[in-house]
Amino acid sequence: MTATETPPIGPGNAQVMNRFDLTRRLLAKLLGEEAVVGGIGNTNFDLWSAGRRPQNFYMLGSMGLACPIALGVALAQPQRRVFALEGDGSLLMQLGSLATIAMLSPKNLTIIVMDNRSYQITGGQPTATAAGADLVTIARGSGIRQSAWADDEDAFEELIDCALKDDGPWLIAVRIDDQPGVGATDRDPVVICDRFMRGLGVKK
Repeated sequence: MTATETPPIGPGNAQVMNRFDLTRRLLAKLLGEEAVVGGIGNTNFDLWSAGRRPQNFYMLGSMGLACPIALGVALAQPQRRVFALEGDGSLLMQLGSLATIAMLSPKNLTIIVMDNRSYQITGGQPTATAAGADLVTIARGSGIRQSAWADDEDAFEELIDCALKDDGPWLIAVRIDDQPGVGATDRDPVVICDRFMRGLGVKK
């Protein structure tokens, strides 16, 4: 690349994958008591349907807060691996959290952003990523050096393996299709919170 060339924007030739399939692949690799924070909407629904664990937290009506909540868990329990599952629209709403995560640099935190370039659950309106915003480039610019697009399912699993054994923070971005979430999360915030606190061992 010469000085006059523009760096590539977006996932390039990354394969379009399925959110539910990727969520199942992630959970299959979580053999300990790793915490997973699912963002609102379809990301949340797929996490619920892919495998219910007491260490899963299912957000309700708090757009953009998966990463901040996961950051809090990662800082409070540095011995536990923590994953935030977020959509492109929600992450765009809280881009400042990337700089905070980079600054605090929790070694045990991984962000997985599912990018379908739309606000799917509210009608499919295009997000900024549809116009060229690259969440990996933004994350790297914020200071999260270990940020990458997963080209396909095998690459996604390889990146998850790295995040499980090597220090983070990590951001893994994937292009996904427009399939709706599978099922729907039980919408009882008291139960969700209580179960998660017990899963993290902070409540008996």
